[in-house]
Amino acid sequence: MEGKKASESFVVMNELVLPNDTNSYGGLMGGRLMYWMDIAAAISAMRHCNKPCMTVSVDNISFKYPIKLGNIVHIEAKMTRAFTTSMEIYIKVWGEDSLQQHQYASNEAYFTFVALDANNRPAPVPPIIPETEEEIKHYEAAMQRRQIRLVLGGKMKLDEAFEAKALFNQ
Repeated sequence: MEGKKASESFVVMNELVLPNDTNSYGGLMGGRLMYWMDIAAAISAMRHCNKPCMTVSVDNISFKYPIKLGNIVHIEAKMTRAFTTSMEIYIKVWGEDSLQQHQYASNEAYFTFVALDANNRPAPVPPIIPETEEEIKHYEAAMQRRQIRLVLGGKMKLDEAFEAKALFNQ
């Protein structure tokens, strides 16, 4: 299967934070942001493999700064690595106060999706071709992140996670 460039899966999404999206403190609800992040990641995954995709896991999402009512949410998603049937997508989120002309980092996360065939079974996906320095960095570290997810999910034993163990043996 021929590889595809990471840049071909790049997605940009923008949303305006409206009153229905906020909590009682006037900040964007975390669940709403995660919903938007999941949509951006799904589009990125589907662009990469040209198949329906399903969310398998989401790494830790830590919120650095709240995004307030009336601010713009800017989400970027891009494939970092493809495995046999699964794909890792990196998400970056910024808040933008357009009145103050200020943009600030809100959070980031890695999402994992699996491609599905016509019978809703896992389907092979094309490999990723990283080009930029940042894409190469994400690509090279993806195996460690994958093994950590598999160990935490009970799908791999720690002593089998050679890439992940290297993180802890340094």
